[in-house]
Amino acid sequence: MSFNRKNRLASTIGIAGVIVLTVFFILEPSFPTPDKLLIFLIFLFMIFNQTVDLVKHLLPFTAVILVYESFRGIADNLNTHVNYTLAPNADKFLLDNLPTKYLQDWLWTGHTQWYDIALYIPYLLFFIMPFALAILIWKTREVFYWRAVTMYGLVFFAAFLTFLLFPAAPPWLAAQEQIIEPVTRISSYVWSSLGIQDFPSVYNAISPNAVAAIPSLHAAASTLFAILIFKLYGRKWGALAVVYPLLIYFGTVYEGEHYVFDLMVGAAYAVIAYLITPRLIAWSKSIWLKLRNSNNTKSAVKSD
Repeated sequence: MSFNRKNRLASTIGIAGVIVLTVFFILEPSFPTPDKLLIFLIFLFMIFNQTVDLVKHLLPFTAVILVYESFRGIADNLNTHVNYTLAPNADKFLLDNLPTKYLQDWLWTGHTQWYDIALYIPYLLFFIMPFALAILIWKTREVFYWRAVTMYGLVFFAAFLTFLLFPAAPPWLAAQEQIIEPVTRISSYVWSSLGIQDFPSVYNAISPNAVAAIPSLHAAASTLFAILIFKLYGRKWGALAVVYPLLIYFGTVYEGEHYVFDLMVGAAYAVIAYLITPRLIAWSKSIWLKLRNSNNTKSAVKSD
């Protein structure tokens, strides 16, 4: 089979795969997890005969996220001492009130409004946005690609260690346990308005650990997204990218998923990962060069 025929066959398979998966996701809506996204992207990039490059770049990134997800799902089983008070006390100290309660008193009507759904959509883009950014950087600023992936990896695993060492309840769970004043978990109403009644199963797919509130990984990932856009694409695009974390901050607090304190810690994790990654990579390269030179020296001595 000629090279051109192979390319045409790959493109045809890619188009068919994209169509089938798109129809499937429309008929059977589900949360866009990393493995599903990778499979979809493989078919998409087959159309342009770039599947091998895609796998080389995105498979390690996907593996990092999947390993994190598997670890996060067991963290709450390894440490059952859940903290319910640090974050709400911090919010009250900093803001004299619980922002979740204030926002719900202002905006929540008891029934799902258009803005409830609009504010929840950025929350659902948790995996899609890092994947989209990774592909954008690969295609336009490839020299920075692995540094960006390392930053996300640091954020994810630093968050996991925090979840393991310090399980913390979100506002909806603290209210459910009567630790704070009543607040509504608006996301459950959003899912019901979309025709999904088995909300616990959906939530377990989105967040298998209910006590992983500190840090807010949604805040961390979205903040890092905006930082990288600023760094790599300038102020104009960076200013536009800031809208994404701002929607995450407002939406997660309003809908009862996070305290402001959770967001502050998450944003701090993103900034720290951004700052230390270049030093970490430089240190790793230095260690690798020393080991290689040491091995070369030993080989030279043996040959003499």
